[in-house]
Amino acid sequence: MAIVSAELFPNPGCLLFGTRLIKPTSPSSHNSVVKCTNPNSKESYYKNPPNVKVSSTETRPTHFRYPYFNETPLLKELVSSCKAGKYDDSLYFLECMLDMGYVPDSHICTQLIKGFFRRKNVKKAFRAMEILETRGEPDLYAYNALISGFCKLNQINLASKVIDRMMDRGLLPCTTTYNIILDSLCSGGKVGLALKFFDQLLEDDFEPNVSTYRILIEATAIVGRINEAMKLLDDMLSTGLQPDTYTYNAIIRGMCREGMIKRASELLRSLPEKGLEPDAFSYNTLLMALLNQRKWNDGENLVREMVERGCKPNEFTYDFLISSLCKDGKMDYAMDLYTLMRENGLTPCKNSFDELISGFCKVGRVDFAISFLDSMILDGFVPNYVNYNTVLSALGKKGSVDEALRIFDMLGEMDCPPDVSTYNTMFSVLWNNGQRTRALCMVSEMLNKGIDPDEITYNSLMSFLCRDGMVDEAMGLLRDMESCSSCCPTVITYNIVLRALCINNRIDDAIELLAEMVEKGCRPDENSYVVVIKGIGFAGWRTQAMDLAEYLLVIDIISEESLVELRKKVCHS
Repeated sequence: MAIVSAELFPNPGCLLFGTRLIKPTSPSSHNSVVKCTNPNSKESYYKNPPNVKVSSTETRPTHFRYPYFNETPLLKELVSSCKAGKYDDSLYFLECMLDMGYVPDSHICTQLIKGFFRRKNVKKAFRAMEILETRGEPDLYAYNALISGFCKLNQINLASKVIDRMMDRGLLPCTTTYNIILDSLCSGGKVGLALKFFDQLLEDDFEPNVSTYRILIEATAIVGRINEAMKLLDDMLSTGLQPDTYTYNAIIRGMCREGMIKRASELLRSLPEKGLEPDAFSYNTLLMALLNQRKWNDGENLVREMVERGCKPNEFTYDFLISSLCKDGKMDYAMDLYTLMRENGLTPCKNSFDELISGFCKVGRVDFAISFLDSMILDGFVPNYVNYNTVLSALGKKGSVDEALRIFDMLGEMDCPPDVSTYNTMFSVLWNNGQRTRALCMVSEMLNKGIDPDEITYNSLMSFLCRDGMVDEAMGLLRDMESCSSCCPTVITYNIVLRALCINNRIDDAIELLAEMVEKGCRPDENSYVVVIKGIGFAGWRTQAMDLAEYLLVIDIISEESLVELRKKVCHS
């Protein structure tokens, strides 16, 4: 018998198997496997491959032990409540039946264990196992369910005690049991511990299966331990086990995360030699890495290769391409891809619409952005504040104030009533287009609707006031903000007013405000000091300004770059 080392589990109370490691029973003797299910959900496929789940192919008895109970109302209530997920009721009926001589079935108790763990009710899950142990005959599936439940709650020490209990009853852990432990350690970020535990299992003649290696390969690849993932892959092949595409995808994803795009590309293209075909996830992972590095030609060649090998691009392939093109300002190409996607019967993801709306607004083609707002709604997506604010801001830059107001007035009807960010956007649109009165009315409307101004509201208003020479009004607003408990001035707020005071040659007021910042616990940043030094220099005190700048450099308040810039601006003004 192997002994679990103190290095692996330094706390004796947390030993996974007490002082015992038993060679697992052959998986085939229990017909137990660990399956990797791939849900068809777009979200899960896009972000992460599916998780390992314990399942069984063994045909288990679903009848109960005494015919007397086959037709009783209690039994019917027990089964129906369990199917309906009313596990508290099921446990009550089960305990009632025990007094009538019922021998509990392992299958029904396993369902109760799983159900209670889903609700994080450990006490009742363990109670279901106690009933099974004292009045019935627990099997490997029941113990694995209990172990899995404790592992998901990160209670490995309790899982270890369950393994001790099952071995005391003569049931040996199977490969699935150990896979549950390994998967739990890896999911909890304890990859190094999982690898050490795996090495000890191998020393004890443990025979890993495909799922065992899949768990470890994915975990090591995700945390960037690519060389260890490749070694595990080699070990897997040496045992005669064949990795599937999912296993290779985990390595490809890890390589791409670490910037090893060339190695990932070589591995992907080697799959056909191994009897496997890369799937959409394989290509999409590599494509995203290429596009993030703006390698357009390589990305285009990869998509062409993908199609030639019979792997049809999916929504996420188009999403990556459209998003990257929009961020790069290539809106005509993005539009062509959007059209092609539609022709192929695919519906864009919401992210595609977000990027198209943002991209067309950035290049001033607001009419296209507005049309995509309509397309979003037709496809069942609800535009959010960011979408509308982006369009409103773009309309403001074009001077289309009336159109911006028309869309703003429609937001309530579109189940997206304006929030503070929308009011901030419209305030900026109106003020920047010379409609100050309407802008101030917009602020009043916001307050009347019970929407509190935020930091951006105050900063925007102060910035506009300062820009138009109304510094005293900006100072008054700053005082209002200082008295507001929910929205205190930040260094950005003070810097707006400091700059305006210096531009208007009110140096004494600027220095006084700078000192006030410190007193009120708002620490000036480098920009605060640079603004004031510039103001002093432009007011005619160039020597004093540069002496102050050099002193601030010595005490590490401003940088060497800022000093050089100040010399250019102040000394040559």
